[in-house]
Amino acid sequence: MSIKDTGSSNIITANNDTTKPNIAFIGLGNMGAPMAENLVKAGYQLSVYDLSEDAAKRLKQAGANVANSPKDAANNAQIIISMLPAGKHVHSIYLGENGANGLLAELPRGTLVIDSSTIAAADARLVAEVASKLGIDFLDAPVSGGTGGAIAGSLTFIVGGDDDAFAKAEPILSVMGKNIFHAGEHGAGQVAKICNNMLLGILMAGTAEAINLGVKNGLDPKVLSDIMLQSSGRNWTLEVYNPYPQVMENVPSSNGYQGGFMSKLMQKDLNLAMQTARDTDVETPMGAKATELYESHIVDNGDKDFSSIMARHDSSVLS
Repeated sequence: MSIKDTGSSNIITANNDTTKPNIAFIGLGNMGAPMAENLVKAGYQLSVYDLSEDAAKRLKQAGANVANSPKDAANNAQIIISMLPAGKHVHSIYLGENGANGLLAELPRGTLVIDSSTIAAADARLVAEVASKLGIDFLDAPVSGGTGGAIAGSLTFIVGGDDDAFAKAEPILSVMGKNIFHAGEHGAGQVAKICNNMLLGILMAGTAEAINLGVKNGLDPKVLSDIMLQSSGRNWTLEVYNPYPQVMENVPSSNGYQGGFMSKLMQKDLNLAMQTARDTDVETPMGAKATELYESHIVDNGDKDFSSIMARHDSSVLS
């Protein structure tokens, strides 16, 4: 990849030149920090920004330049990557308080913006629309794979946007992930992500319920899990993320439900799914029930892994 100077534009072109584009990375949380670190390890020049001084210090030690603001980070960058908590943060960074003084207004034409936050599809489409009018390529590219995948560089990216922008982004995303999907046009990445996570929430709640039914009727949770794993009830939670303690090693349920994907984040994604369902008049009764269950669960267990929904049936699993 190299950068072709076209006056007021920064156009990324693919050729045999090994020059790497400068990247600004905004948002260095549990996911963003290891993603940014993998880019540094791959030889990219990074300028990073986060409100947390500790997070910024971590990336400085890894070899990145620390900026004082998103606009400072984006100075001389051909690619902007963001990993932010919610749609309001994405809106604030890129569009600003009044929709006209955000980061997009400061970027040269031809800049590629990749937002890996999980937000409402409508929010992603709004930012994409403004970016397009300014001659900026925008992609919504939420991820799946958790903090472990972020550290290992094995994330799944689910991308929405046009073909040309996706082609430019793919080599960069491949540094941070192993599975890169082009889901469709702007917003499609967000829709695919929330569909996946809605199903995951349903599966986890259902798996916990089934295991509890068996345990309360005298079955060993591991034996029951093995039976279901080889039967028609087989699913991802049984395969790699069992919610019952000590059935499986190296999963949150066997570590006091610490680490992994926090219940409050699962609830956030379920709410996004419900918002999309309402906006498009789609019935999702099972998704709605899972949302209701997690809404109650996060009151006391929001920071615990989402497999802790098992505690709805047996509070002793938290002790």
